[in-house]
Amino acid sequence: MKIKLIAIDIDGTLLNEKNELAQATIDAVTAARDAGIKVVLCTGRPLTGVKGYLDQLGLSGDDQYVVTFNGALAQTISGKVLVRHTLDYDQYRKLEQLSHQLGTHFHIETDQHIYTANKNISDYTIGEAFLVKMSVRYREVSEMPADLTVSKVMFIDHPAIINQAVSQLPAEFKDDFYFVQSEPFFLEAMNKAASKGNTITGLATDLGIDISEVMAIGDQGNDLSMIKAAGFGVAMGNGIDEVKAAAQAVTLPNSEDGVAAAIRKYALGDD
Repeated sequence: MKIKLIAIDIDGTLLNEKNELAQATIDAVTAARDAGIKVVLCTGRPLTGVKGYLDQLGLSGDDQYVVTFNGALAQTISGKVLVRHTLDYDQYRKLEQLSHQLGTHFHIETDQHIYTANKNISDYTIGEAFLVKMSVRYREVSEMPADLTVSKVMFIDHPAIINQAVSQLPAEFKDDFYFVQSEPFFLEAMNKAASKGNTITGLATDLGIDISEVMAIGDQGNDLSMIKAAGFGVAMGNGIDEVKAAAQAVTLPNSEDGVAAAIRKYALGDD
């Protein structure tokens, strides 16, 4: 098996338990890049929330790529968009109304800002803004422009509330949108065509790489589609059971440099 592209989730996967990029991981990614393997970070974050890690990994320019917003966008690291699966104003309105029905806080992310119509802004929205380095803007629904382009929407609240919301999602919404629970306190909704699996498959095709030559590494529900799509899926030792069941291999947890171990064993063939 020859690996030509490695798709790597960030939170809980690339980053260790301290949310840091370990030197062992940097060294393994550098070795893969030097071997001619494309390393593509695949994340729910926007590009602004990835930039620092790309710099640390030495990935830059129009010949290196990143999948953002859980597959809504695939773009070069310099920002050129190659794949776009976004939501429009009418879809935003429909999902915002659903948040009232489900009783959750709600915000949306564009490629520039986080917007919320919740007067009592959720602590999880503030935390997300800090994590992805985007500003939060309060706007009434009526104030949002009709040509709005939304990368993803997020139902955000305490895990018990989100779990209840997941169980109460109306069937027609499941038919119209792609839902994924990326964290216990996040339920994300996106364009039906958006997923890490769909977008990494499209990107690999554009690069002339067969999906059988792709290795994907992840830990959570939003990684499941790319673990299933890739020729070789690797679950983190700290990953959820569903990801482990779908993967061809399970590596060490992120607290023990699991990404570095997977790259060296399965992509580089190190002993």
